Amino acid sequence: MALTCDTLGVSRSGFYAWLTRTPCKRRTENEQLGRAVHHSFIQSDRTYGARRVWHDLLASGYRCGLHRVERLMQAQALRARPRRRSLPIDRGERPVIGIAANVLDRQFDASAPNRKWVADFTYIWSAEGWLYLAVVLDLYSRRVIGWSMKAEMNAQLVADALMMAVWRRGKPESVMHHSDRGSQYTSEQFQRLLLELGVTCSMSRAGNVWDNSAMESFFSSLKTERLSRKMFRTRDDIRAEVFDYIERFYNPVRRHSTLGYVSPIDFEQQAQLA
Repeated sequence: MALTCDTLGVSRSGFYAWLTRTPCKRRTENEQLGRAVHHSFIQSDRTYGARRVWHDLLASGYRCGLHRVERLMQAQALRARPRRRSLPIDRGERPVIGIAANVLDRQFDASAPNRKWVADFTYIWSAEGWLYLAVVLDLYSRRVIGWSMKAEMNAQLVADALMMAVWRRGKPESVMHHSDRGSQYTSEQFQRLLLELGVTCSMSRAGNVWDNSAMESFFSSLKTERLSRKMFRTRDDIRAEVFDYIERFYNPVRRHSTLGYVSPIDFEQQAQLA
């Protein structure tokens, strides 16, 4: 010990005093806050960055700044996974008669539920082959209200997602359904379904992904936060993972930046109470 103190240039009495000294208030608070930061990060399945962790802490009653959370995350080497963006490729034929105008026109805000729905589908790989996931999202709360998964990329895939949304929302009136110009959405089967339900059809312009960026953002979050780091043996494994993400994490728990960092379900419930 004497050699260590001499090397560091401190007295032995000073070293022992430091060793037994009561931690300062700031250090105690940082340790407590650091545990809360770590808990929030783990509970998000290691997907939350500093801002979402910060909102978790504020909701739990902690009083701290964003930069303090950033420092505590950095000290614990807690880093959210970076986003990877990719777009599905649809090579099907698109009948001109089924192509609709871009009624949505990038107006992604909705004043009430069931006014503007956006839809799209993506694909996920397993050892058994591709599984296709179609989703319908309500722009008012960014809540996933309909979804469907199939091994085939056909019109029934997107029709099933729409029917789930209609069933969950009680067959609302005056709904706009926005999608891209994929052959599934322009098909006679799907267009007939929209007509029967009284749903207004809107479609993105050709080759313009920003016209449906809210939907692309959801798929990016799904893949980054849950799917990209996993290898799936079967399509059923993917189905279980996607169901868990949508129904047990994204809709009820995940803090959404567009909604003021509350979850889609919480946003809808708070709006009903207001």
